[in-house]
Amino acid sequence: MTAHILDGIALSAQIRAQVALDAAALSAVGRPPCLAVILVGDDPASAVYVRNKVKACESHGLRSLMERYDDALGQSALLDRIAALNADPQVHGILVQMPLPRHLDPQAVIAAIDPHKDVDGFSVHSAGELMSGLPGLRPATPAGCMKLIESAGVAIKGRHAVIIGRSNTVGKPMALLLLQANATVTVCHSATLDIARHTRQADIVVAAVGRRHTVTAEMVKPGAIVIDVGINRDEGGKLCGDVDFAAVSEVAGWISPVPGGVGPMTITMLLVNTVLAARQQTQGPA
Repeated sequence: MTAHILDGIALSAQIRAQVALDAAALSAVGRPPCLAVILVGDDPASAVYVRNKVKACESHGLRSLMERYDDALGQSALLDRIAALNADPQVHGILVQMPLPRHLDPQAVIAAIDPHKDVDGFSVHSAGELMSGLPGLRPATPAGCMKLIESAGVAIKGRHAVIIGRSNTVGKPMALLLLQANATVTVCHSATLDIARHTRQADIVVAAVGRRHTVTAEMVKPGAIVIDVGINRDEGGKLCGDVDFAAVSEVAGWISPVPGGVGPMTITMLLVNTVLAARQQTQGPA
């Protein structure tokens, strides 16, 4: 068996086409969606991520405000800047790029963002909406994973999904989104005994641990959907995920590649969230 590739680039293009139409409709009435991105420090990877997000906004009719500060920026100054963006009616989404320099408290920074502008979906307010099944802004990476799973064309209802990783940004919200889709969900982590025993029973596997080749072919049920969230480097410096792609592709029914799978979907869902936030702030809940 050779798995079908869940192409995040192609799926992103489809979703972004609708984003552009929605952004144009808001712009036509004088309310162009606007995302403010704050980058603190000189982390090279963060700079690339921010540049890609700003470029995606500009390519699809969204305004972007890029604010860059050196790592000497203090906590109070950062919180003051967030407060100003919260109060600006022309700004609909606020994103503070993580990780932050060590002297800054990421939880306090996230908590300072107006929940209605929390397009990353990381706040306690957003997490509470997700936990309660209420509509709201969902974390972009798990939301993108759901779109990839749905694109396989297999009903999620009643399927057994196993998530490897329990982070607040991916693992936990991923579990809740799958539960909302009526999957039966198991979350595995560093203290789980015999992770392979769980994954071999899974119709859907989401790997989000940040360690290459965590998921091997022997761990995958034939025909399963495998979503690879990991971003790693192999011995030669080549980008790779948490899944042994070549081997697992011979067992799985569907698999997302790295690069070209979850990564493009994360930025796409950020754009979706920004347009949604703009619509709700200007027109009220949909």
